[in-house]
Amino acid sequence: MRRKITMAATAGALALSLAACGGGGAGSTEGEEGAGGEVDASDITVGVAMPTETSERWIADGNAVKDGLEALGYQVDLQYAGDDIPTQTQQIDQMITSGADVLIIASIDGTALTSQLENAAAQDIPVIAYDRLIRDSENVDFYVTFDNFAVGVAQGTALLRGMGILDAAGTRVADAAGPFNIELFAGSPDDNNAGFFFEGAMSVLQPLIDDGTLVVKSGQTDFDTVATLRWSQEAAQSRMENLLTSTYSDGSMLAGVLSPFDGISRGIITALQGVGMGPDIEAGLPIVTGQDAEIASVKLINDGVQSSTIFKDTRKLAEQSITVAQAFIDGEEPEANDTETYDNGIKVVPSYLLTVDTVFAEDIAPLLVDSEYWTADEVASGVAE
Repeated sequence: MRRKITMAATAGALALSLAACGGGGAGSTEGEEGAGGEVDASDITVGVAMPTETSERWIADGNAVKDGLEALGYQVDLQYAGDDIPTQTQQIDQMITSGADVLIIASIDGTALTSQLENAAAQDIPVIAYDRLIRDSENVDFYVTFDNFAVGVAQGTALLRGMGILDAAGTRVADAAGPFNIELFAGSPDDNNAGFFFEGAMSVLQPLIDDGTLVVKSGQTDFDTVATLRWSQEAAQSRMENLLTSTYSDGSMLAGVLSPFDGISRGIITALQGVGMGPDIEAGLPIVTGQDAEIASVKLINDGVQSSTIFKDTRKLAEQSITVAQAFIDGEEPEANDTETYDNGIKVVPSYLLTVDTVFAEDIAPLLVDSEYWTADEVASGVAE
């Protein structure tokens, strides 16, 4: 670790002793240095690289990480890359050049940062992969994320529940014999999480495909075919429109669509409504899943249009990334609860996995409103205030 970070641990201990005597607490910025020349928290800079501001989810993540780090007294360099890989690599290069002491990176392409991570390692800058695993580099020190396979399992289960094949307890409904036509969408192929989401969902759906309960009428079932580059809502809408034209113009009924992300879900729903399905589930709109509890999709769930979403409380993810950064700053080894799953092609990256919740309409109030993630007014309007 850099000398500045090592000295910060000493500064923290000194600050605690001063607090006991009525002095400034940890992270206090009174004066540039302590009596012994120690560097205080305000001399530590954390670079935070987020992929895009086009998704409200990433805006919330970036703000939560920044606010939490600043509350501890650290300087924060938060950058959004507009889903442009060269922009993100340049931003991270600049963070390193400007003297970042720790990097928290939510990558656009998990394979595109090898040289940046080599530069960080050469300067002893710890690298924390945030929600998206950075691949093909030994210079990834830690990974904070949700249990991504479990996210996929929850999505597959939510699709079956929405279609009436499973009840709320997850028990098979006896008279839901099918066959039911479904279509599959996956996330961006350059995002390591997308594969976990799809594998988790298919672990639930494949047995029912095999026994004939579910039919993927288009025949498109492999990840590479159903993946959606950059998680694009527009690309998802276009693919769904093509599927409807090529596969369902004969009048076949489509019962459900596996969608891995709320933005993709809204594109799918627009395509379905565009050919006269719906306008909502009660009127015959197919069941569509989602992820991230984006407010526009939460409103659709509340209105009976989208069936469900997976709630990943990004406040908890931000908090965990801050905890890991703090451990590195203090010269300690961060706590991991998974040291086997996330092989980035070079090493198994120690990880901390968080749990998720499935949200149907009846879950909006207890899971999202009561926790103050969204307000009731935001749910009603579909717009974040």
